[in-house]
Amino acid sequence: MCGIVGYIGDKEAAPILLSGLKKLEYRGYDSAGIAVQEEEGIKLVKKQGKLNKLNTAAENEIFNGVTGIGHTRWATHGKPSDRNSHPHTDSVDEIVVVHNGIIENFSALKEALLAEGKEFTSETDTEVAAHLIAKYYDGDLRAAVNKAITQLEGSFAMAVMSKAEKDRIIAVRKDSPLIVGLGKNENFLASDIPAYLDYTDDFYILENEEMADIRQDKVEIYSFSGSLIADKNSTKINWSSEMAEKQGYEHFMLKEINEQPESLKWLLQDRLQAGKLDLSESGLKSDWLSDYDKIHVVACGTAYHSGYLAKYLLEDMLKLPVEVEVASEYRYRNPLVNDKTLMIVVSQSGETADTLAALRLAKSKGADVLALVNGRDSSIARESDMVLYLNAGLEIAVASTKAYTNMVAAFYMLAVDGMRQRADIDAETVKKYTNDLIRLPELSRQMIKQSEEKIKEIARSYAEQKHIFFIGRNTDYTLALEGALKLKEISYIHAEAYPAGELKHGTLALVEEGVPVVALGSRTDIFNKLFSNLKEVKARGADTFLITMEGQNYEKESVDHVFELPQLNQYFAGLLAIIPLQLLAYYTALVCGKDIDQPRNLAKSVTVE
Repeated sequence: MCGIVGYIGDKEAAPILLSGLKKLEYRGYDSAGIAVQEEEGIKLVKKQGKLNKLNTAAENEIFNGVTGIGHTRWATHGKPSDRNSHPHTDSVDEIVVVHNGIIENFSALKEALLAEGKEFTSETDTEVAAHLIAKYYDGDLRAAVNKAITQLEGSFAMAVMSKAEKDRIIAVRKDSPLIVGLGKNENFLASDIPAYLDYTDDFYILENEEMADIRQDKVEIYSFSGSLIADKNSTKINWSSEMAEKQGYEHFMLKEINEQPESLKWLLQDRLQAGKLDLSESGLKSDWLSDYDKIHVVACGTAYHSGYLAKYLLEDMLKLPVEVEVASEYRYRNPLVNDKTLMIVVSQSGETADTLAALRLAKSKGADVLALVNGRDSSIARESDMVLYLNAGLEIAVASTKAYTNMVAAFYMLAVDGMRQRADIDAETVKKYTNDLIRLPELSRQMIKQSEEKIKEIARSYAEQKHIFFIGRNTDYTLALEGALKLKEISYIHAEAYPAGELKHGTLALVEEGVPVVALGSRTDIFNKLFSNLKEVKARGADTFLITMEGQNYEKESVDHVFELPQLNQYFAGLLAIIPLQLLAYYTALVCGKDIDQPRNLAKSVTVE
């Protein structure tokens, strides 16, 4: 996600800020900017687009300052543009701010500030913070920031400078990460350690609700209550550049699995206001369900699996027929599409060639197109009528993890928003489902923590296998497809997924003594049917691994390994069930000694047919 950098020392700040932003590019962004303290004031340069545009603009300026802050922004409030790019200032350019996160109550704060005569130049929530800090500033920047943040609701990391105090940067952290790098006659600020490993290996890792008062020769850490934290210990980092980008994880894939709780939060938080779902920023009308008599979901690979899950979900919850198809097939037939069709295209990169071609075909036939896409300003995003951005951040590993879970969660949001529009569903039911959405980030965090060690043990035995089968029913079958894909992608072990009810129609011939069968059983309404199929393979000598809901009754002797999901409604439990499957693929491939992040013959973004 967005990246913050800061520098104060005895060197020119601008090149160091630009270098730090370059190291944070992996976080994803759609605009960038820097602000440098100069004798006559604060000089800002900011540009929509990639860092090369900012670098070009900066080359045309003469910076003379040793203190500055910078930012790469991924738009949440306000579309990507030069004026919405960070840094932001108050009305008279006395205070400058960069910010990650969401200020949830910015609308109310902005109305109050406008009533006081403040003038706003952007559409962002961040500018509210600049005006608030300026309002309270009376010569002590830390005191002004401390007073302003008491009025802010939501998550935020900020770096703040004042024109009047040229030797000072104030940084605050609430939920969004920040680190302070410690140097000799210079100090650094960033969202992540990789930004400044070329300059220092000594860092303060700010904890939640801590504030850093950063000067050239010292750094003081305070709590939000204003108390000095005198015993704050710094951390020595011994990482290579590559490991730094991975934040200490051995592979990007494992890092991205562990980022899923945060990426889910980024997807949900700016679309859930006061406990209510609001998808209007995607372009969807509040009564969109009544405009369509069918939905087509088109995607490739992992994205297709998220769409296949959505078929079961949307038909059941919205009572609307849904067709799902791989894009490479859709584009070479004559699909029955008209102006009453909502086409949903799903893509991590937003550049998937087959999906883009299918989008154009559907539009030519009169369909409205909604894109679920991670790539901002991508071709699919630009050509769609509506866009629900996945907000998963930069995903580097070829085997998609956090983008997939955000795709599934995005479909959950569509389903709940559609339920709200149905006359036969009461508000209390919609509220219950909305509350379940809110729980997903924390429950996914628990899943990662609880499953890792157990999955490692199973992976050691699976790494010796030549064939592994996955079974499930309904939405669980779609999870089986994704689990099998992950395993074959990176371990190169033959893995296949089957509808559990189809075992008797041929698949049982492949099951013999010791063959692993992974059974997905998150659907409580059909669990007994699934378990009967599990017993069938167990009777033929299979090594069985069951993923099911906590408290579910089953015969323990039919299961060799079990993983229980925390209680959640059966529609949404699938998102939690996929996490142990991702970890199973990762640790199996690790034991096999494979190139996990860059498996053979595969690319991250498929931009050719």
